Amino acid sequence: MSRHPEVKWAQRPEKVYITVSLPDAKNAKVNLEPAGIFTFSASAGAENHNYELQLNLFDKVNVEESKINVGVRSIFCVVEKAEKGWWKKLVRGDEKTPHYVKVDWDKWADEDDDNGLGDLDLGGMDFSKFAGMEGMGDDAMGDLDDTDDEEEVSKPEEGKSEKPDEHGEKSEAAPSI
Repeated sequence: MSRHPEVKWAQRPEKVYITVSLPDAKNAKVNLEPAGIFTFSASAGAENHNYELQLNLFDKVNVEESKINVGVRSIFCVVEKAEKGWWKKLVRGDEKTPHYVKVDWDKWADEDDDNGLGDLDLGGMDFSKFAGMEGMGDDAMGDLDDTDDEEEVSKPEEGKSEKPDEHGEKSEAAPSI
């Protein structure tokens, strides 16, 4: 029995971005037909589970202008629409969108957004080099200590040194000659 990988999508008037999230996919096969039929199959995991999906996209697509990048953690597709315009949803028909298809809020732009960005610039990047980097923020190491108190340390002036006395208090000592 086949499983379904998680699929995220976003769009612009002239293209649709589809990301199939499947780390370490083996034998990944992606097929796109002009009628808007998107199929995917691969195996992944320690037990080589089979993953498959078929999506009947909302409208026709331009296969020749579409691009696919198979990376280490995901398969990223830029699907060119046959006709420019905003789709109401990713798949056609009145059925509910499958549970494994989600909006990619990182790439999403609303129809009425006019922030000058207009298009997601992919710049010909090899996305597989960025795999596994999620969550690398300013606080990637976490807080090693639960206290919020930070002790400010200043550098002693040149020629002077601070030495603790017998009670552990720091006092300026005469420079050594």
